[in-house]
Amino acid sequence: QVRLVESGGGLVQAGGSLRLSCAASGRTFTGYVMGWFRQAPGKEREFVASITWTAGVTYYSESVKGRFTVSRDNAKNAVYLQMISLKPEDTAVYYCAARPLGPRAEYVYWGQGTQVTVSS
Repeated sequence: QVRLVESGGGLVQAGGSLRLSCAASGRTFTGYVMGWFRQAPGKEREFVASITWTAGVTYYSESVKGRFTVSRDNAKNAVYLQMISLKPEDTAVYYCAARPLGPRAEYVYWGQGTQVTVSS
């Protein structure tokens, strides 16, 4: 059974930092893309960042580029999202997800989410 478990969320002041972790288990993720998404109250879920499990190729949404960094530790089966210069608009539930590599592959595994709240 595949499990993605997020942790590291919390309450932080604007300008502060948080590091989210995603513990992945249940299968090998070679050939997969690990993604971070977020959903704010009343809004659609949006893509934040992704990293390919094997090569470590990263992608970011424009709204977080330069402030967030996605990384992975293959030995620990973990993915991280380092967030700095946080803004109130970063407040959301953050989800870890995984999908196979490929141009039309969808994210098939999802975590339960971790709340990030940024106060002004």
